Amino acid sequence: MRRISQFFGITIAMFYNDHSPPHFHASYAEWEATVAIDSLEILAGRLPTRALALILEWAALHRAELRADWEKARSGVALDAIEALS
Repeated sequence: MRRISQFFGITIAMFYNDHSPPHFHASYAEWEATVAIDSLEILAGRLPTRALALILEWAALHRAELRADWEKARSGVALDAIEALS
């Protein structure tokens, strides 16, 4: 797993050669969720409402970068860090 961003106690990561659909993993304290890149739908897990709102805001701003990192992860190439939400 590679951390690609971190903000407000939230960590965003991707796994190399992970399963489809394209997604990222978000964690906050003891909470974890898998979020689809294209639809921003929660695929698995749960997050507190405020943390989820921040993650979805961040993901909407960086969707193209998330897609690019997904393709890199599928190819085994180093992932780029993505700017944190400020």
